[in-house]
Parts: sequence; C-alpha cells; structure tokens
Amino acid sequence: QVQLVESGGGLVQPGDSLRLSCAASGRTRSGDTMAWFRQAPGKEREFVAGVVWTLGTSDGAAYYADSVKGRFTISRDTAKNTMYLEMNSLKPEDTAVYYCAASPTKYYFIANVQRPSNYVSWGQGTQVTVSS
Repeated sequence: QVQLVESGGGLVQPGDSLRLSCAASGRTRSGDTMAWFRQAPGKEREFVAGVVWTLGTSDGAAYYADSVKGRFTISRDTAKNTMYLEMNSLKPEDTAVYYCAASPTKYYFIANVQRPSNYVSWGQGTQVTVSS
C-alpha cells in the first residue's frame, strides 16, 4: 500500500491559481490509478480529476469532472513520486478539503476512476479556500 501526503493548499482569491502536490511513498507501484477528490463542509466527497498512468512514465489517460474541466490539470513527476493538481481560475465553489487517492488497479472508464470506493490509499487532505 502506498502512503500519500498532500500539500499546497491555502487561501486564495477568485481567479487565482494554486498547485497541489501529492507525495507518494511505500509501494508506489500501487498507484496505477490516482485521483484527486474534494469535500466541502456538509457535502459528500466528490471526484475532481483522475489519471491511469502508463507504467514508468508521467503520461496517462486523464479524466476530469465537468466542473473543473479546462481549469484544472493533473500531472506527475515520476522521479519525485509526486502527483500534482494545477488549479487555475479558481472559484469560491472550489473551496474544499482536497484529497489524493491511489489504487493498484488500472481503471479505464471514468465511472470507475471517479468512484471513491475503488481507491485503497488516501492522503490526509489539504484545505483550499477561495474567497475575496
């Protein structure tokens, strides 16, 4: 099982950008599918972005929630075992705790990539607040 630690959250204004990081350690081979989820107060955890990595590369098939498509970009640095979520044009409705997750299974349909129960490793979360 892989251990995940998120960082990079903070307080920003609408329209600003932020980059979240998810550092992986342990059995990093267990992260064939990785994703970002978020949870706002009083709401259920929701899928933000996910990717099925091509083994040994920083490439993969990426999926995004409609609410962030065109604004958020998922990527990773294999040398650093770190996944990133670049968030641009942030909106107040993006305010939430953001979690990264990993699964040893390759999921090729968005319905599976966006299902929280398919992930076995989770980080502790990082708070993102978008407010003027």
